[in-house]
Amino acid sequence: MDKLNRFERMKKNFLILLSIVAVATGCLKDNEIPPTPSITFNSIRNYGDSIEVLIDFKDGDGNFGLEQGDTSGVFDDCLRTYNLYAEYYEKQNGEWVRTVIDPCFNPNAAPFYYRVPWAKPTGQDQSQQGTITLDMITYYLPSDFDTCRFEIKVVDRDMQESNTIITSEIIKPQ
Repeated sequence: MDKLNRFERMKKNFLILLSIVAVATGCLKDNEIPPTPSITFNSIRNYGDSIEVLIDFKDGDGNFGLEQGDTSGVFDDCLRTYNLYAEYYEKQNGEWVRTVIDPCFNPNAAPFYYRVPWAKPTGQDQSQQGTITLDMITYYLPSDFDTCRFEIKVVDRDMQESNTIITSEIIKPQ
């Protein structure tokens, strides 16, 4: 009988503790991420014919990303059709030199600008966070220099720019 009472007391204490935890977590504030997007460099890998870059991002008001139809209005401008910009740099004689590959001046250029899709948040907390994976094809960048890096930023739907991150340097795929 004593074992049964002890079990009942433990069960009752557990339910009380569970109730306290549920009430306490219900009172926590929503995720407090600023509305301006921010990014951090995660990693860069060379796969021989391409480079993979992983970027962690946060956006507090949940408006980072583009829908397929976002091509008019503010998104009609050549550069604003993209929302992730990776500027390409080569190490030339010990100095980092930006190679400008701009689709607005040369529509046949294959820049490192991307349209990251909008994963609309659901629920009360509208913040977004996750990892963006970029698969960058680099075969069209012939050069006598073999080391490169990228400076990357993102822009949300309100045209708020994130911080700029710099990847670590990597030997270019051949």
